[in-house]
Amino acid sequence: MRKIIHVDMDCFFAAVEMRDNPALVSLPLAIGSPAERRGVISTCNYVARRYGIRSAMATAHALRLCPRLVLLPGRMALYREVSRQVMQIFARYSEIIEPVSIDEAYIDVTDSPLFQGSATRIAEAIRADIQRELNLTASAGVAPNKFLAKIASERNKPDGLFVLSPPQVPEFVRQLALSRIPGIGGKTAERLNAVGLHTCADVQQFPRQQLLLQFGKTGLMLLERAYGIDERPLNTSRERKSVGVETTFAVDIALEEQGHAMLPQLLAELSKRLQRREWRGQIARQGVKIKFADFQQTTVERSVNRFSPPLFDELLHEAWLRGGGKPVRLVGINIGFPAAENSQQLPLDLQ
Repeated sequence: MRKIIHVDMDCFFAAVEMRDNPALVSLPLAIGSPAERRGVISTCNYVARRYGIRSAMATAHALRLCPRLVLLPGRMALYREVSRQVMQIFARYSEIIEPVSIDEAYIDVTDSPLFQGSATRIAEAIRADIQRELNLTASAGVAPNKFLAKIASERNKPDGLFVLSPPQVPEFVRQLALSRIPGIGGKTAERLNAVGLHTCADVQQFPRQQLLLQFGKTGLMLLERAYGIDERPLNTSRERKSVGVETTFAVDIALEEQGHAMLPQLLAELSKRLQRREWRGQIARQGVKIKFADFQQTTVERSVNRFSPPLFDELLHEAWLRGGGKPVRLVGINIGFPAAENSQQLPLDLQ
């Protein structure tokens, strides 16, 4: 039996904006393009959702629903960077990760030894890391497969966790509305409803051949989902471009020497991750990341073709100067891989 976690960030773009500007927290907020440009809403916070505002809604309509809506254009470069940080947190708990979008992913922890193999505790730890390190919230679902984990992550939003254990699956899916199944859009749901199919229990009782004749591949998929079956593996085929480690200090540090003192520990952890990957190839770059107390961050990278531990000290010094004396809450190091690892294979010396 597999253990799959689906993690979905809560109103991601809006949440990042509220984190960086707390004055927005109590206001109806949306990220999107202006109404005069026939814009649409990308996402909105939960205050705005009380007015009926939703993603993909025309901005003009959203403003009619809530004239005092705060509309921001969005900062995609920042959102991508925060997404990268979220994915790095996931990577601490499993190497089997399928990013679905910029703000959600599936994580397979079936064989994880962490927390005595408890997927629930791993999900709790992931959410706690996101809250503590990024000051954002995420909702998670734990289930035996992808489609159930996806549905479970929606049950206790925002900032919630829902666990669906194998014994609970039969009764859970019987009551599940077909419109909640990923892949069943509005038009398909209408066609299903027209023949009396509203829940998975209805599908279980419906003649199999009739279902396949009327709905083809969708009918076959529904037969599986109606019994809680989803054997799709996680798609992890995306090429890994870098490996990094980082640490968030319990108390902000003020001295550059404190940052340098953390580098050996980070280097040891980076070495472990690379050894787990059994990778002994070239690298394309080394980098250091610093996040300051005000959540502003900077990254300094250097193009190289051989690993050099002392280089991290140089990069850290350069990054530290950019803060102008601001306290630091996080330090991280990373290496980037070449576009293709089919070039000359060289040993990696981390000593």
